[in-house]
Amino acid sequence: MTTGNVKQQRIKDKNIGIATLLAFAMIPMSGFATDIYIPSLPGMTHALSISNSQAQLTLSLFLISYGLSQLFIGGLLDSFGRYRIALVAMLIFCGSCVTIANTHNIYVIYAMRVLHGITIAAMVVSKRAFIVDLYKGEQLKHYLSLFTIIWSTGPIVAPFIGGYLEVNFGWESNFYFLGGFAAVLLLMELIFSGETIQHTTPFHPAKILSIYYGMIRTGSFILGIVMLGLAYSMVMVYNMSGPFIIEHYFNLSPVITGYCSLFLGFAWMVGGFLGKGMINKPFVKKMSINVVLQLAAALLLLVMFSLYGGLWTILVFAFLVHVGAGFTYNNYFTFCLQIFPKNAGIAGGLTGGLCYVIVSMLSYGLIYVLPAEDGRHLSFSYVFLILVSALVMYRVFLLYRKRKAIGDGQ
Repeated sequence: MTTGNVKQQRIKDKNIGIATLLAFAMIPMSGFATDIYIPSLPGMTHALSISNSQAQLTLSLFLISYGLSQLFIGGLLDSFGRYRIALVAMLIFCGSCVTIANTHNIYVIYAMRVLHGITIAAMVVSKRAFIVDLYKGEQLKHYLSLFTIIWSTGPIVAPFIGGYLEVNFGWESNFYFLGGFAAVLLLMELIFSGETIQHTTPFHPAKILSIYYGMIRTGSFILGIVMLGLAYSMVMVYNMSGPFIIEHYFNLSPVITGYCSLFLGFAWMVGGFLGKGMINKPFVKKMSINVVLQLAAALLLLVMFSLYGGLWTILVFAFLVHVGAGFTYNNYFTFCLQIFPKNAGIAGGLTGGLCYVIVSMLSYGLIYVLPAEDGRHLSFSYVFLILVSALVMYRVFLLYRKRKAIGDGQ
């Protein structure tokens, strides 16, 4: 052991490749936990005799608990190691999935969804730190840029699976699937993975808070997190409103909802690949062009839906908006996680935590103001988020120009 206070099973060199694949397999869990039961939201409202907003609140509670948990879980991971915390989180997550599937009490479901957010935060942040522990330089940059691409498999695959599970087995089957998937990962982790942290940070709350404070004072880091939150809010607004538009406004089945989410999940992946492919292009220029193209797509959605009103108008232009969101997320996520390599757990937790707090507040707030009625409300939500993104990008431009002027002066 090279660590002072982490006495756990160390990862074996021969298992690093398999353990890395397992780490990547766990990254989409946050997407699975939100997207797999999206086609079931209207069905849940009927089965549980609840309102649309109560069903949507199960998503928001997960997001805010997932986000808040990441704010402190990073410090625990840097002090007590990644491995054991991740194992306990997976076990608790499995139990909470079974609990949801066997209750019709919405308040129990709310509590379990909060628990989902906490446990998935521990799982995902531990695996982000796992990658930073084991890899350096260009290889680390490559793997970090893959995160958003791999994460996007959740939004692509999960609703597709969830639509068929809803139609054939009911909404409860989604949570049995989630629990089973986590159980398989837990078993594989026990066999192939282990602890990766080399030097732990003593658990001194005051010192940890000072690290957080230093990160929060880093302007580029915080602006990056805000952009991440705005980008993912575009996806989450659709996730919370799309099923009701498709199944109530267009009177189509949950399977169609799953196919639509599959299509838009693919858009996020396309954006991630574009971000990875253009990772060395001038940062401010490419991000500014991306915001302009997103705004054009959102405005075209508003115009075309008003003229034609078909589902295709939503899918075509929402696809373009989501490509831009994936592009933004890929670039800023890679940027944020590289800034503080010595405190990878805290940096990863703070990045994901603040991002999801922003997402939970923005998405639920927009759905409350603009309920899930039709494509016009969805386009208004997109336009608002993109305009705020443009303002943040303007601040990024000013910061970039200031740094360039200082560099030229030296």
